[in-house]
Amino acid sequence: MLNKKNIMEALQGHNNKSETFYLMPSVYINAIAAFLPNKPVDNNNIESVLGEVGGKPSRVRRRILRSNGIKTRYYAINPDTGETTHTNAQLTAEAVRLLVNKDFSIDDIDCLSCGTTLADQIMPNHAVMTHGELGNLPCEVVATAGVCVAGMTALKYAFLGVAAGEFYSAVATGSETASSIMRGKNFEPELSERNKLLEEYPVIAFEKDFLRWMLSDGAGAVLLQPKPNSIGVSLKIHWIYERSYANEISACMYSGAVKLSDGSLRGWKEFAPEEWLSDSIFSVKQDVKQLNENVIHYTVERPLAEIVEKKGLNPGEIDYFLPHYSSKYFKEKVADGMKKIGFEIPFERWFTNLSSKGNTGSASIYIMLEELFQSGKLKQGEKILCYIPESGRFSSAYMLLSVCKGL
Repeated sequence: MLNKKNIMEALQGHNNKSETFYLMPSVYINAIAAFLPNKPVDNNNIESVLGEVGGKPSRVRRRILRSNGIKTRYYAINPDTGETTHTNAQLTAEAVRLLVNKDFSIDDIDCLSCGTTLADQIMPNHAVMTHGELGNLPCEVVATAGVCVAGMTALKYAFLGVAAGEFYSAVATGSETASSIMRGKNFEPELSERNKLLEEYPVIAFEKDFLRWMLSDGAGAVLLQPKPNSIGVSLKIHWIYERSYANEISACMYSGAVKLSDGSLRGWKEFAPEEWLSDSIFSVKQDVKQLNENVIHYTVERPLAEIVEKKGLNPGEIDYFLPHYSSKYFKEKVADGMKKIGFEIPFERWFTNLSSKGNTGSASIYIMLEELFQSGKLKQGEKILCYIPESGRFSSAYMLLSVCKGL
């Protein structure tokens, strides 16, 4: 129990150069679930599911797929009709339902914390829509926005709530239905407008087409509680560390806006409705040049160096490193960034399922953790370091876990 005496003792023993001391109770991930819609789609069938743009195959598809290393991914699209099979909220609810076991039901949820990049609607928020899909008893509900880090901000909210004693059973989720805005038909108005002005091969801008071959759909969920499972595996959360460097650099990945020459964004509300279609305002766009120049510095070198200093993290203690990179193109670059600050982890200790599950944004770390959690490989006391970068305006999140095994 916390009291004035042990708080003062902790204060007296606190080193100002280390991270803030923790007096909170332990928090454990006791169940992890992942839901991937429909059947896996291989590289030869992506365009038949998403649809061609302007009736022509993409000029960059093969090049992007060779670079990103993704072999299969999942889409919430019926491949025969092109219609949506799951909304984002439905996808998320399916993952949450998979957490249910003999010791936990959805009506036990005290807090539902959901992160995503693009919800199904502007309002209400994604978490209340997921709550509605689940139909569980009233509980605290929160939604976190962003890009890939949104899933981690949701998890951190749940983590801190359980640690503070606010919740006994909190569920955090990350989910994406990127396919809903990546379908070829969404770009037809833009091509039609361009072709009125120019006689050219129908093509959408690289910054938009690039992402059609990078992003896919999926959802993950974790159950957080203040005690580990009595039987089976649990993961103790030691800390979740997040950093934004938006004060230093302009947006790199965005939707519902146009990037101006000064680096600022002009949001969708400043455009006429007809421009939303003619300029594909709501498509997801990424400044690839800016990404390549900055992503390692701002998501690996800077934040990881801070963590090493503040938390005394040692790479030799890490048994599994789970990096969420969008493409295998970045694998060596991440390793080089880690080496630059003296934090090398051999590739044999890296774990990723990018090639088989695709890049599912905020859901990716959940989907990776679920596969590792269910693998039967984890041993008592092993440590897992998770790395989640975000190029929205260059943020990152790191999480340290350790394996606990009951009888």
